[in-house]
Amino acid sequence: MTVAVSRREFLKASAALGGGFVLEFRYPLASAAAAGAAVTEVNAWIVIHPDDRVVIRIARSEMGQGSFTALAQLVAEELDCDWAKVSAEFASPNEHFRRNRIWGSMSTGGSQGVRASQDYVRKAGASARAMLIAAAAARWQVPATSCTANAGVITHGATGRTLRYGEVAADAAKLAPPREVRLRDPKDWKIAGTSVHRLDIPDKVQGKPVFAVDVALPGMLHASIAQCPVFGGKVASVDAGGAEKMRGVKKIVREEYFVAVVADSWWRAHQALKQLKIEWDDGGNGNASNETIAALLRGGLADAELPRARTVGDAPAAIAAAATVVEAEYQSPYLNHATMEPQTCTAWFKPDGSLEVWTATQNGEASMAAAAAAAGLPLLKVEVHKMMLGGGFGRRGGPQDFVTQGVAIAKALPGVPVKMMWSREEDMQHGFYRPASIVRLKAGLDAAGKLVAMHTRIACPSILKVLLPQMMKRDGIDFTAVRSFDDMPYAVPNQQVDYAMRNGHVPVGFWRAPGQQNAFYRECFIDELAHAAGKDPVAYRLAMLKEGDKNRRVLAAVAQAAGWDDAPPPGIHRGVALADGFGSFAATVAEVSVSAAGAPKVERIVVAIDSGYVVNPDTCRAQAESNVLFGLGSILYQENNVKDGRIVESNFHDFRLPRLAEMPRVETILVPSGGFWGGHGEPAILPLAPAVCNAIFAATGKRIRSLPLSHHDLRKA
Repeated sequence: MTVAVSRREFLKASAALGGGFVLEFRYPLASAAAAGAAVTEVNAWIVIHPDDRVVIRIARSEMGQGSFTALAQLVAEELDCDWAKVSAEFASPNEHFRRNRIWGSMSTGGSQGVRASQDYVRKAGASARAMLIAAAAARWQVPATSCTANAGVITHGATGRTLRYGEVAADAAKLAPPREVRLRDPKDWKIAGTSVHRLDIPDKVQGKPVFAVDVALPGMLHASIAQCPVFGGKVASVDAGGAEKMRGVKKIVREEYFVAVVADSWWRAHQALKQLKIEWDDGGNGNASNETIAALLRGGLADAELPRARTVGDAPAAIAAAATVVEAEYQSPYLNHATMEPQTCTAWFKPDGSLEVWTATQNGEASMAAAAAAAGLPLLKVEVHKMMLGGGFGRRGGPQDFVTQGVAIAKALPGVPVKMMWSREEDMQHGFYRPASIVRLKAGLDAAGKLVAMHTRIACPSILKVLLPQMMKRDGIDFTAVRSFDDMPYAVPNQQVDYAMRNGHVPVGFWRAPGQQNAFYRECFIDELAHAAGKDPVAYRLAMLKEGDKNRRVLAAVAQAAGWDDAPPPGIHRGVALADGFGSFAATVAEVSVSAAGAPKVERIVVAIDSGYVVNPDTCRAQAESNVLFGLGSILYQENNVKDGRIVESNFHDFRLPRLAEMPRVETILVPSGGFWGGHGEPAILPLAPAVCNAIFAATGKRIRSLPLSHHDLRKA
């Protein structure tokens, strides 16, 4: 997406709207003729200008994680162009559909932005390079094998003649792409594998990118929305009273599940919304609470006939015969994504019968499908403009409720663009939350303290059942709910993992690193076992990991980097944890202090990550730091409580975000071993909570089996 606005256009449009920002949107991937520029599409991914500027199209979303740059690096590496002349743009979902999904997946989640598309984007770059070389060779009438390309220049070895990419791009575009291309060995990378500056940062520093909340179009109206406070409820009646007569109000839109006010500014729409007298049908869920949800989950744990996610040996029998038995129950609450940018969608039913949508989405295809369904239009009549995201963390990847709502509201005012934006309260109380869960763990140790058996029972709502039922495994197993237990890396001869799927009325969704609370449970429990066995926590884990296991590799790396075998400074206490997921392997050492008043402070985090390959080291380190910051709030004080069927917390005054002073020093150790492609958007959050809580135990002697820490008295006895 580019934003084109001249000073003259800006002043004219601003005057028309009383001084508001107005921006003209266009996709630069439109044909050269339509755009009025002599640019050439060499293939779907690559556009080359006559002056050798290269535009690389990105199908994934950019929400701060750096995929926009990393994917461009991979294409540019194989294209062998001049990185200084590279820019990137989002691929159009509409064009994607028209061209038979030519850009692959547009979904951005699960740390898959790079790892799931690296192969075909690299091939796109290599294919374009081969076509450019072939075009130059044809012009010189020499074999293509006698020519090489470097930094956007093709050279004929025998004569030294050269041609720039911009000079032969038009000829190259006419050639058939090669059937097979050879990709570069990562050891030969020149652009990929380096910490090049991110393409989106300069514009963001200058405030140039347009986020969904920034969208402004000529004549645009604004909508504020109210949904039933109780999940699953519907609108029973609406008394507009004087709201529809308030200044600036244009329309009251009533749908089955929400009511919206449309006005000439969002503030006026929101003030009028507050004046509506809405009666809600709570769908019978008005009595749900923390207590009823806990009872639902505990009822699942008590079920004698639960499906098994993993069975190795005979865990119950081995535990019964063990020299020492250790038991514990862990739990965690619902958590909102709390993105800085609330859910927003601008929709415009145009006079020609088409629909344009501007939104922050983690999945452009899903947004287009949701918009088309809500509009009752074929996909070809819908265009979705993918904006920069003010936070995603999974919230904007699965459910497209905000798109459906925005389109439904705009449908009531055809011919006029309408921007719907949720209030912060609406966003906090109508999310798709990280599931609450309760887990019971039971382990058997032999006389030497070795773990011989482990039995895990998990009670948790199923994200997949709600959002992606086709991905459910046999016997109703949701892999996100049993992660870290059904694939536990430790060599334990007897294991059993039971899963009780208990979905209440609270909608659940993909929170950053879905299932990450299981790593908290497992790694804290492993620490309990190490303590019971009288063993060092690192040594205890290493003894259960096979030689060559990448988990062992990152654990050893983080222990060395953190100085695990050296005494920590006075007042500092350490904890360790490891976890693999999202294609990568991670281990963390946390250093914490606890004041005499029981106030915990995370002082230092050392995290080691093996992702196989690293495309942009600086971005990967930034992602680890982001994981720490995002996870810190959930460890210290964040939770979402349910009372009378609704979420209690309403804004950042009761759902705190970490402050600058609470951010620990983060040291990221990248130890890529090659041979596979892992992600970086989520792995570092997996071992964070258990490492911190294990350090809290080292500091206080108190085991933390539930989060957040704000519920615990951490004063030393």
